[in-house]
Amino acid sequence: MNKQQILDMLSKLQISYKIIEHPPANTIEEIDAFHIADGDEIVKNLFLRDDKKKHYYLLVIQKDKKVNLKEIRMLLGSRPLSFASEEDLFSYLGLKKGAVTPFGILNDVNRKVEVIFDRDLHSFHAIGIHPNENTATVWLALSDLANMINTHGNSIIYLTI
Repeated sequence: MNKQQILDMLSKLQISYKIIEHPPANTIEEIDAFHIADGDEIVKNLFLRDDKKKHYYLLVIQKDKKVNLKEIRMLLGSRPLSFASEEDLFSYLGLKKGAVTPFGILNDVNRKVEVIFDRDLHSFHAIGIHPNENTATVWLALSDLANMINTHGNSIIYLTI
């Protein structure tokens, strides 16, 4: 799905959102430089896989949190985790490095990727995520995003990270 298709889907589902267009942002530091958070949280998205390449995860956490893959592995009860390749990122989510976003789940036709949300994201009114390209940020409630992902058929896991 491209940006316009995502915005159309949000409107069709009557999900309240705000979009801010900006120059391409490949990192959290670049997006922070635009000062668009306004009290809400821009999230960090990490595409992970287990060592057998049988399980894939999209980890969505607060931008300032440090990630310990061994800790996440223990919380999941999974095999050892590592970052998935750029080829896997494109194959499963249709995304390129620098534009990783939970909206990419809508491109996962086989519903193979599980989404892991940090429970602390519930404390924010809205979270900011790219609409499958890094030239805009969409702000929406975590609950609305989770409902979209559930409707699509991908599993969601909530962890305290």
